[in-house]
Amino acid sequence: MIGIGNEMTSHKPKVLFLSTGNATRSIMAQGFLNALTDDRFNVVSTSVEPGNLNPLVSEVMKEAGIDISRQKPKTIAQSLKEPFGHVITISDTAKERNPIFPFALGVLHWNIVDPNSASGLPDQRIELFRRVRDEIKSKVKQLIVDTAELKATELSIA
Repeated sequence: MIGIGNEMTSHKPKVLFLSTGNATRSIMAQGFLNALTDDRFNVVSTSVEPGNLNPLVSEVMKEAGIDISRQKPKTIAQSLKEPFGHVITISDTAKERNPIFPFALGVLHWNIVDPNSASGLPDQRIELFRRVRDEIKSKVKQLIVDTAELKATELSIA
């Protein structure tokens, strides 16, 4: 907490999740980081190329107890004007087309398959979305530990 006069304001570390389609992986990451930290981070999801939210994303996140229906991604142009403590790119395409964030404390790359590219039967497609969800959850937990914002014992959600 930072005191200003008689008022107390909190300083939340800013995290940007950047992906190519943004309607899947970065939205999942944003949902997990918010849920796992009780909104102690200011989290932004953005994309290189905006895409529509696949309904399977909301479905698999609800299975994990997280409602992402109110999350709205930003465009990369909106995010360029903001300073971020951490920038995490998700997918090789995002890494290759990633703008420079000179004031970011950490820039990470998570190479996670895009479940939107899955083909096959509906059961096979949703299973891929679940695997991607679980991989993102694991990586977000590690991010929290690595940034020392929370103790590892506080990292459990349903």
